[in-house]
Amino acid sequence: MNFFFAQDVSVYQQLTSGMQTLPQFLPHSPATLLSLLRSQVDLLIEQQIAATLWIKLPPGKIWHSEIQRYHQQLTVSDVIRTLRIEESKTEVEKEGEDAQIMRQSDAENCFVSVSEFPRFHEQSPPSKLLQVEEPTQYVSFCAPPSSPISLSSQSLRVQILPNSLLQREYFVMVLSSQFCCLILAHRPFRKGNNSLAKASRKNNPPLLAVTTFEGQIIQQALDIIKQAITPESSLLIPADFICPPAPSPTLMSQLLAKQLQRQDEIHRQITMRRVARMQQKNQKLHEMLQLKDEYLSNVCQELRAPLTHMKTALSLLSSPHLKPTQRQRYFQMLKQECDRQNALITGVMDLVQLERDLAQMPLEIVRLSEVVPGVVSIYQPLAREKGIMIAYTVPTELPAVWCVSGGLRQIVINLLSNSLKFTSIGGQVWVQARVQGDYVQLEFRDTGIGITDSEIPKIFDRFYRLRSTTTQDPGGVGLGLSIVQLLLCRCSGSVSVKSKLCEGSTFTVRLAIASVHPPQESI
Repeated sequence: MNFFFAQDVSVYQQLTSGMQTLPQFLPHSPATLLSLLRSQVDLLIEQQIAATLWIKLPPGKIWHSEIQRYHQQLTVSDVIRTLRIEESKTEVEKEGEDAQIMRQSDAENCFVSVSEFPRFHEQSPPSKLLQVEEPTQYVSFCAPPSSPISLSSQSLRVQILPNSLLQREYFVMVLSSQFCCLILAHRPFRKGNNSLAKASRKNNPPLLAVTTFEGQIIQQALDIIKQAITPESSLLIPADFICPPAPSPTLMSQLLAKQLQRQDEIHRQITMRRVARMQQKNQKLHEMLQLKDEYLSNVCQELRAPLTHMKTALSLLSSPHLKPTQRQRYFQMLKQECDRQNALITGVMDLVQLERDLAQMPLEIVRLSEVVPGVVSIYQPLAREKGIMIAYTVPTELPAVWCVSGGLRQIVINLLSNSLKFTSIGGQVWVQARVQGDYVQLEFRDTGIGITDSEIPKIFDRFYRLRSTTTQDPGGVGLGLSIVQLLLCRCSGSVSVKSKLCEGSTFTVRLAIASVHPPQESI
């Protein structure tokens, strides 16, 4: 038999309009509402009260696990019932979910929501409650196979009208001859928006909630829902059930103590999370300050080195016994160190500007065939001067890739200049591109001096420069690979290196193939 709401119903509106003595609704966070539910369940379990529960809870396992905890830990032999009204999925999603529920129910011998079964000893298998979320809302009942009560394995559904006002309400109604309670919460509309569509979680206003133990108010809320359900059924609650006027003072004091305990737990958890977040922020800030200090120290050290060489050259040039060839050599050294100083300052300024503006720099769609040949032609004269063969293979049909505006050219320049810089006379440099999965792979391969295994992890560090005894100091400030790594990080790319000492190196760049949406920045 199918059950449904014959008319739209709002427990909140009907109670507030029909009762003058209803306690005032106060703003509640979901955490506070959850603590109220937990304290109710704690009391029912401790006092072993077999009650009928009428619930409509927010989506999420944490809410329904409390009801499951009550079913599992109640040991009295009375029959307990739970009527659960839930927001369900769209029809297409629900069809697939219904099939899944039927498969899972065959395996576990249980169904969803109105639960009706006696409690047994601990060795009896507890019934598991399955969750069903959002537009048809329904309830059903289940029983474990060991139950002596013969219950037909049918699903009782209570359907509500689309866009029902009840979708904006949550409640927990505890009904028994010993103890009755109603927790009613209402999710108000956002200002300037009267639509029933779900608001985003960030913009949701607090829940307006009230807890009452007055039998008259609870009975009225019970009647509101019972009258709206067609047809009526004694499975939901006995027709002659009447809420007691008020619980005993002993139960009330015990419930109050449990509510205070639960609230204290929530405050401790919130405080611990805030402290943990603050500790993470402090740790991050401390690490950033350490990096800044290390960066400034490295900059000062790098700036001091050419100044020392220039000072030495100037002091030697002042000697009256200096030969013309020596004088010319010191002038050349002075010029080189001035150029190095200028390159260092320019590199530091470029790196600082790149770090500052990188997050806001737009990504663009570029083709390697439009960038690589132009950069290679720029370095052809230098390669001929050093006697190095340079070649490239970049097919024009390669797909376009994402990269920072102007970044691809800078990446190619830095990696190609490094290959030429560390390749001896008569060596070879190749640039090759091809598709590799969802990426375009760009390789820079040379027959240069190579890199030792111990140095490979350091080459992307700022200001780190390779030292070699087989060639002269190639110059540079040690920032090129750091800039390449930053640019690739912004467009979700990567760079790796394989090298063998005295045999050469291969730098491999991977760039995401351009799609409709640009890739997210890599962390």
